[in-house]
Amino acid sequence: MAKEKGTDEKLWSRSFVLLIFLNFIMFMGFQILMPVLPVYARALGGNEATAGLVVGIFTISAVVVRPFIGKALDVFGRKKIFLMGFFFFCLFSLSYIAASTVLMLLSLRFFHGFGWGTTSTTANTVASDIIPRSRLGEGMGYFGLTSTLAMAIAPALGLFMIQHSRFGFEGVFTFSGIAFLIALGLSLGIRYPALQPQLGKSALFEKSAFRSATIVSLLTMPYGSVVTFIALYAQQRGITNVGLFFTVYAFVLMISRPLFGRLSDQKGFGIAIVPGLFGVMLALFLLSQAKTLLFFLFAGAVYGLSFGAAMPALQAMSVQKVLPHRRGAASATYSTGFDLGIGLGSILLGTVAQVSGYSSMYLWAILPVMLALFIFFFPAKH
Repeated sequence: MAKEKGTDEKLWSRSFVLLIFLNFIMFMGFQILMPVLPVYARALGGNEATAGLVVGIFTISAVVVRPFIGKALDVFGRKKIFLMGFFFFCLFSLSYIAASTVLMLLSLRFFHGFGWGTTSTTANTVASDIIPRSRLGEGMGYFGLTSTLAMAIAPALGLFMIQHSRFGFEGVFTFSGIAFLIALGLSLGIRYPALQPQLGKSALFEKSAFRSATIVSLLTMPYGSVVTFIALYAQQRGITNVGLFFTVYAFVLMISRPLFGRLSDQKGFGIAIVPGLFGVMLALFLLSQAKTLLFFLFAGAVYGLSFGAAMPALQAMSVQKVLPHRRGAASATYSTGFDLGIGLGSILLGTVAQVSGYSSMYLWAILPVMLALFIFFFPAKH
């Protein structure tokens, strides 16, 4: 009987299923913008550095708001913050339709990041509330599948839509806004755990999550460059249908996330994180050498396998030993690291791309992953 309590019945509650659907739709609205907005920036007269800023400035504002949202979640509860974030994201997704200059686009993008920082931090916190402690790695693996499935569909869909005048950029922005309205509706059906509000002084960041947040920040630096520049890189190589890169990447990620999530629950985090980091380095090297669509897709498969191995373990590690009233802060700390890596990677590596080209950029992107590997092993020696 004790074993049965730790199986599917306890993990797959009604609220967990609703949260999974909500997260999928939320990430559809988010991911459809990722490869499209750099192209939109170029269409408005921007260059590679500007395309990097479109992603970077968004993640910077998300980083700024996350610790305050984490604190608010622990003080005011989850539901009100969730609703506010969905409304904010929807509003600015639709506002891109009116952007007629690069400066206007960057301004809207900055404020849009506040909405993303709010909704994604809340979703991760609610997941850590609902998932049983004994199945945290597995549960986070399944929870992360929803964002992976969205990545399999949304980027390719977005690129398809802008290539057909019937939809165009306006269609992509409208799709994103509607997706977040639907997610808002689903959030109303979740049963949020009753937590005692913490009204006293407490740190905005959770110290126990620093290690996983630092590692994920270094891991997502090259991820930011992949998402931001893969379409432009393939265009430079004369390759069409590169949206399939995201589909292959996400399909493999869907397989690896739950498998390695369960494995990390049984054998420890290192068994998933270490091979994941080595695999990401290999994928970046393959991308730097890619000259055909098949080569791009192979690199995407390696990237998906490796990223999917490391992410559930890192996310579970960030909240494993955290008290319930500090889960908002822990989720914010981890998510801040995630976004900070994407933002810095997009800006810094975008500058590298402008100076030395995309191929060299992906080689340079290996360095932060090497540093992440060192940081993972460092505490074990002391």
